[in-house]
Amino acid sequence: MTASAVSARDHLTAVHDEVVRRSPAQPEFHQAAREVLETLAPVLAARPELGEAALVERVCEPERQILFRVPWQDDTGRTHVNRGFRVEFNSALGPYKGGLRFHPSVNLGIVKFLGFEQIFKNALTGLGIGGGKGGSDFDPRGRSDAEVMRFCQSFMTELYRHIGQSTDVPAGDIGVGGREIGYLFGQYRRITNRWEAGVLTGKGVEWGGSAGRTEATGYGNVLFAAEMLRRRGEDLPGQQVLVSGSGNVAIYTVEKLGELGARALTVSDSGGYVVDEKGIDLGLLKQVKEVERGRVEDYAHRRGASASYVPGGSVWEVPADLALPSATQNELDAKDALALVRGGVKAVSEGANMPVTPAAVRILRDAGVAYGPGKAANAGGVAVSALEMRQNSARESWTKERVESELATVMRDIHDLCWHTADRYGAPGDYATGANIAGFERVAEAMRAQGLV
Repeated sequence: MTASAVSARDHLTAVHDEVVRRSPAQPEFHQAAREVLETLAPVLAARPELGEAALVERVCEPERQILFRVPWQDDTGRTHVNRGFRVEFNSALGPYKGGLRFHPSVNLGIVKFLGFEQIFKNALTGLGIGGGKGGSDFDPRGRSDAEVMRFCQSFMTELYRHIGQSTDVPAGDIGVGGREIGYLFGQYRRITNRWEAGVLTGKGVEWGGSAGRTEATGYGNVLFAAEMLRRRGEDLPGQQVLVSGSGNVAIYTVEKLGELGARALTVSDSGGYVVDEKGIDLGLLKQVKEVERGRVEDYAHRRGASASYVPGGSVWEVPADLALPSATQNELDAKDALALVRGGVKAVSEGANMPVTPAAVRILRDAGVAYGPGKAANAGGVAVSALEMRQNSARESWTKERVESELATVMRDIHDLCWHTADRYGAPGDYATGANIAGFERVAEAMRAQGLV
């Protein structure tokens, strides 16, 4: 290692130590920062100008952090108080862009980890959007539509003053789907007296949304995985695939796999997982999860002899060719990675945000398994959100075919950018290094050009 590389590594270690000191008790954010920082030494050694003016330090510190209370009443008249968050992390490339997550696990550290990842993910798309994230520790599960509406209205009553189509554009995430986006947008219109369609993405197609947005994250991850296989001289048709989760990302991952000739064998939720030897029945899965808001155990009971339900356990125990973790952060650990390697997996591509732990990533790399990090592999969702913003600005509505064509181009370009960047900096085939460096270069160059802001 050259002296410049050692100096860069020491600098990055010091930056991470400062991140931990200044943001205590936020382990997910610390993990996300470390995962990026430990890959940047080659670019700082080769391009010392990107290590000046505290560019790395500034990337790790949000431009703005907003915390607020969200009081609301349930159907019995009881008042509840939740916390709302919006972290506007970096706007060097465009307005802040990132989803809202409603889940009991949400806290400031979770939102900062997601917002930090969003900076690089959005930069990789090349679509002129900055990084941000938000949400609440509110749990919509089991709540009536009226309760969810009252919560969303209270949440937006504070959030509206911080967002706008040229400022900050939230979207959905875990716990925030079309229902929640509708209630949020309605309250925004009510307060501002403006039809500002570009302020939220993930809207209904009939009122400013984009065709293909619902499917985009899952579709995009499958397209990225197919590109990784192609680099290995293989094709997606005929591959047996493990999918975790059973929400939006997982459902449309299953759908795209089927369209392209692969077979999804599994889905899961917090109670356990299903293995379906014939392949997951997409129609039944959508009925159980999207219409009935049921559990994967219900799917197994109704599917018949081909499907078995395993309470608890790990979906990664099932032998397969590909693994597409699509549930939540840190769901695939070192033990799971070893099981995947024993089961003959060729590639792991992240549909969720940071679902593979650092120890698991190392095991996969050492075994020669291709690993697609979420900031690259699951960028399809935010890419189509940016396309929705473009349609809103022009007051246009594109066909689903056009959106899917644009998405395929974006995912192929992201894959190739990560591949070639990794090769350029001496890490051939390392998509994580390629994604981190390529995203950092784009953001740092913009920050450097815009001065000390």
